[in-house]
Amino acid sequence: MVRTRRGAGRIGCLVMLLIVTAIGYFGINIGEAYFNFYRYQDRMKSEARFADHSTDAAMKMRIAAFADSLGLPEPANKVVVRRGQHDIFIYANYIVHIELPGYVREFHFNPSATGTF
Repeated sequence: MVRTRRGAGRIGCLVMLLIVTAIGYFGINIGEAYFNFYRYQDRMKSEARFADHSTDAAMKMRIAAFADSLGLPEPANKVVVRRGQHDIFIYANYIVHIELPGYVREFHFNPSATGTF
């Protein structure tokens, strides 16, 4: 005796797989932007930690080179260093454009680091 199967379970599985794949595809782009932000901010914190051994120009150059190696937008290379008598503040601002289904979303990032010496 031959049994017939509807196949609705297979279609439901394929639809769910398609949805998960779409979320993963667009989620990777957003995740990469945030991962690069955290790496960039970590580099700023490292520079702030060892600020007493370096000049402001050297720190700006190293941070800008790191931003370039991450592939961040051009405004990320414009690093601002404010140095006080015993503290330092490093920051930058940049925007990343990420394409999502139907529109482009802007993500604003403001990495910063403070340190004392």
